Amino acid sequence: MQRTDSDIISIIYSGDTDATKDEILSKVKARFDISLDPRLVHFVYLQSRYLVEDSTWPRFTLVGQSIGSMYLAWEAMSKLVPDLYIDTMGYAFTFHVVSHLGHVPIGAYVHYPTISTDMLARVKSRQRWHTNTGAISSSEILSRAKLLYYRFFMYYYALSLRTANFLMVNSSWTKNHVDSILRYSDDLLDLIHLFPPQVVIKLFTLQNAPVSARIVYPPCDTREMAKFPLTPRKRVILSVAQFRPEKDHQAQLLAFHDLLKSHPEYAREGGDHVQLVLVGGSRNEGDARRVLELRDLARNLEIEPHVQFVVNAPYSVVLEWLSRASIGLSTMVDEHFGINVVEFMAAGVIPVAHASGGPLKDIIVPFNGEPTGFHALTRQEFANAFQTVLSLSPEEEAAMRWRARAWAVQRFSEEEFERGWNQSGWRTYLASS
Repeated sequence: MQRTDSDIISIIYSGDTDATKDEILSKVKARFDISLDPRLVHFVYLQSRYLVEDSTWPRFTLVGQSIGSMYLAWEAMSKLVPDLYIDTMGYAFTFHVVSHLGHVPIGAYVHYPTISTDMLARVKSRQRWHTNTGAISSSEILSRAKLLYYRFFMYYYALSLRTANFLMVNSSWTKNHVDSILRYSDDLLDLIHLFPPQVVIKLFTLQNAPVSARIVYPPCDTREMAKFPLTPRKRVILSVAQFRPEKDHQAQLLAFHDLLKSHPEYAREGGDHVQLVLVGGSRNEGDARRVLELRDLARNLEIEPHVQFVVNAPYSVVLEWLSRASIGLSTMVDEHFGINVVEFMAAGVIPVAHASGGPLKDIIVPFNGEPTGFHALTRQEFANAFQTVLSLSPEEEAAMRWRARAWAVQRFSEEEFERGWNQSGWRTYLASS
């Protein structure tokens, strides 16, 4: 935007009250090699960010964070009303505040829906999940109560999304879910909202509300990674993901254990030795505790000598591992996009990812009719995929690495992102504000 529209000033609402603009822009330069004109970008610092943090709402987190985001939006609008508001954080409930206090057009780039029909289905079927604990899934009464809570939340989340003027999403998976949310209806709640005072809420939705979202794949800086030599590579299975519960690092250790169990030669020092390296960020005490639990699991599985944890490493260290590894591993179920998988492919690392979400539908797909990586569902399938990659002939291995890189560089470049961003029509809404 600075390159093509030098008359536009970008304002960023930020809760990083302890960071100066110069510090933030310097970090952007160091991390992404992007130089921003400080005259055209400014920060409005907000004091109420704690209201959208998980720790503030140990119970009823979804509704708590959503109400907190509305207060945060009120603080933002009281400090500066923009000509166009674009949400990139997933705070759809802020749209009501911005629309009715600021009277400005609203756009959004949705990375992951706050709630999805999958979440409703898991509660309804009483499936245990990281968003549906065993205490709830094992109780019919609690499951029914949570389902009713989710129904109400989904209803108002859909109303919030419909308040936007335009919506962008980061993958086919996210688009399918956001489109279904935009079409969501609940006969009981629709009936309730025919009567006052609830009928007023219906007026909050735009008459020309969006009926679908546009896919705009996130930009991946593939330039440096595409310079890495494709061969030779170390026999390293690499995971790059924050130590969050949904990333399912436990499944990675179990799959690696199965590989070593079926191929003990990979556990011996020498040419066949295989190593699992877990590179990731630890954001807080919860993440740090998960790392300790994962170390204990590796010890109990007797694979500890072959597993390395690299926690909170600088970007240069991440790049070093990407330049050396053979296999890139991602086990998250329903990963909305999977930029780590794109980075694997751009770096020439053959990806093995869960057969769901963005890695299944958008990223690890055939290039020129030939595979660019592998999908798996179970720990055994992951172990089998590892073995398949490790058994490739040098010619097959080099060809797959080349295809993976060619597809990633072609499909997920910054140029593709810019094209999709501009096709959203954001300029039109800015001009009309």
